[in-house]
Amino acid sequence: MEQQEFIVLHDAEGQRLDLFLVSVLGTHSRSKIRKLIVDGYVKLENRAPRPNLSVRAGERIVVSMPEPTPINIKAEDIPLQILYGDDDLVVLNKPAGMVVHPGNGETSGTLVNALLHHLEDLSGIGGELRPGIVHRLDRGTSGVMVVAKNDEAHRELARQFHDREVGKEYVALVWGVVQAGKRIDTAIGRDPVHRQKMSARARRSRAAITRITKARQLPGVTFIHVAIHTGRTHQIRVHLSAIGHPIVGDTLYGGVRRHVPKDLKPVQRLERPFLHSWRLAFRHPTDGRNLVFSSPIPEDLQLILDDLGYED
Repeated sequence: MEQQEFIVLHDAEGQRLDLFLVSVLGTHSRSKIRKLIVDGYVKLENRAPRPNLSVRAGERIVVSMPEPTPINIKAEDIPLQILYGDDDLVVLNKPAGMVVHPGNGETSGTLVNALLHHLEDLSGIGGELRPGIVHRLDRGTSGVMVVAKNDEAHRELARQFHDREVGKEYVALVWGVVQAGKRIDTAIGRDPVHRQKMSARARRSRAAITRITKARQLPGVTFIHVAIHTGRTHQIRVHLSAIGHPIVGDTLYGGVRRHVPKDLKPVQRLERPFLHSWRLAFRHPTDGRNLVFSSPIPEDLQLILDDLGYED
């Protein structure tokens, strides 16, 4: 049985044990984490674990992972754009509209279905529904992702994400005028009313940091580069909406406008949020090499920029 050990950082102090483990393990649902705790697979040094226990800074937590169940999700011949691959990992360009892993009624057409067809080996830490999945992108978000091909690579990549050692940069188009250099340091949690949404005003929230590194003003909108230091669900979308500049095309967070000036009519063609994972930087989990991967802006978004008169 594989074991993983975690030390609680200061900014995580006070979090529920189940939520802390969801964040550090990266690919397990909250219900699965609760089951691990209740079934005795989680150990603390001096306290009896329970899902709602508040963790303490410096506390050592050991998680024993049961042997992964056999992968029964159907492999599907879905095209994938592979940017890089070796014995430990694969880096790919996820298209918009693709769900990363099965769940909530989605059992076909996901990235996992495609990976099972294209790759012989995937890590089993994520369980039956999430083999190889170290991190996620929303359905409507395109761009660079890394996938683990074995458990050792998965653990090291997950550690880098947890310890904020991974460089993650996105490009987005937002409403209004935004300046480069702005830092958004607002905690995020589940919206208490609309449970499918996250919120910057939730009672139970977790630290989240977003920086706007570049900005190019266009009529009525701004094309930006965004770096995130944490990886909360919907983080960029929530943060930009919270400061009054939602992502163009984002129906969930106020980014769709029925009436726009004539020179902004092209944005009404968008069928998803204008958000793309542009750059991903991390260390190779086995040999420690610094790896940097980028993905060009996809055609549907580039055509919008062209019609708005953007020139790089």
